[in-house]
Amino acid sequence: MRDHDSLAPRPARRTARPLLGLTILVVEDSRFASEALRLMCLRSGARIRRADSLGAAWRHLQVYRPSAIIIDAGLPDGSGLDLVAALARAQPRIGTILAMSGTVGMDEAARAAGADGFLAKPLDRLDLFQAEMLRHLPPDQGVPGLRPLPADDVAPDPLAYRDDLDHMRDLLGTDPDDAVLSYAAQFLSGVARDAGDGALAHAARGLGGPGAAACLDHVMRLIDRRLARRAAL
Repeated sequence: MRDHDSLAPRPARRTARPLLGLTILVVEDSRFASEALRLMCLRSGARIRRADSLGAAWRHLQVYRPSAIIIDAGLPDGSGLDLVAALARAQPRIGTILAMSGTVGMDEAARAAGADGFLAKPLDRLDLFQAEMLRHLPPDQGVPGLRPLPADDVAPDPLAYRDDLDHMRDLLGTDPDDAVLSYAAQFLSGVARDAGDGALAHAARGLGGPGAAACLDHVMRLIDRRLARRAAL
């Protein structure tokens, strides 16, 4: 009886942390978004590893095989959907391949590339994250039966947003070409939106179009103001 009693709590812990024992590789260049996923994985019981580019992701995958992989569609050295497509064709296949993006309609492109599922940014709902993960896990890795999903909001440390702004200031302060400006427009508008910084998100979109040079000065001033407000961030 004593042995049975010691084993009794295990199913409850598994239900509370439904991804216990899984290792998830997150391919994401934003530290703010990565921090949100780290918190979600931590609360769900999963271990997390991070790659911030396609090149870094391939280096990780040459060393170990994760239980699942979550890939941002926009990365500094190419499209994350190309990685999705390559991994969807690979044998043996990673058990769960999810794509993520804040761009409207990207879910259809992600599934066409071979993703099992899709996470829409901003990544701030633990229940939606767990539901999408559990929906696509192989049968031997999921939690059988009905399960409650926590309706908790996830709030990344604002210091992670500062890290992203620091990175953009360094990138944009070195005479950026059109390719860098286009990447910065996508990255900065997305992370600022996710952080609730509507003014910077709106301004950053202009980096990818006509008048980018004039827009760049404005964006740099906004970044500098935010980094100067250390107490607020």
